[in-house]
Amino acid sequence: MKILLFNGSPNSNGCTNAALEHMASVLEERGFDTEIFQVGKKIKGGCMACGGCSKTGRCVQNDCVNEAAELLKEADGFVFGTPVHFASPTGDMVSFLDRLFYVGSEDMKYKPAAIAVVARRGGCTAAFDTMMKYPTYNQMPVVSGDYWPIAHAHVNPSQLKEDEEGLFTLSTVARNLAWMVKCIDAGKNAGIEPEHKEKEIWTNFVR
Repeated sequence: MKILLFNGSPNSNGCTNAALEHMASVLEERGFDTEIFQVGKKIKGGCMACGGCSKTGRCVQNDCVNEAAELLKEADGFVFGTPVHFASPTGDMVSFLDRLFYVGSEDMKYKPAAIAVVARRGGCTAAFDTMMKYPTYNQMPVVSGDYWPIAHAHVNPSQLKEDEEGLFTLSTVARNLAWMVKCIDAGKNAGIEPEHKEKEIWTNFVR
């Protein structure tokens, strides 16, 4: 089984990557394959609401979003990681997730998702709240820990080791992700599948 981890930082070897590598090591200890996908600096722009993806299954802006979408089917769970910029996920990460959840939503449904947020100091819970909007919109079980999945470091990834509670929290989330994926797999092997929803009902405020 495989977990796909997304790094929303523009720095591919920075603090957020170190946090994801820590979580990946916990998952690998439990028999999972892992892959960290670098998002930052690779995305061309935000969603243009053109509707092209609904026709072709790919984003018309041919960049890392389409690369990532190709990896979704083989993944059994996900970790979405971001540093905090102005009490928010990075602009690149928001643009990436806006588009990925249009292009690849079907390949992520019913698969567990976890969040990892890294900051020098503040804005963590606000960034976490934004990141949570994506899996909870797409029928994805959300993995929690014994605290919000936040760790602290600034510029130097080695500083992450000084946040012992933050690393412990990320470890807990990774362990729970491993457990949840295994439970879902066991359920499928026992013939238990998710109940697919009925036809959507849309009620616009302005008619």
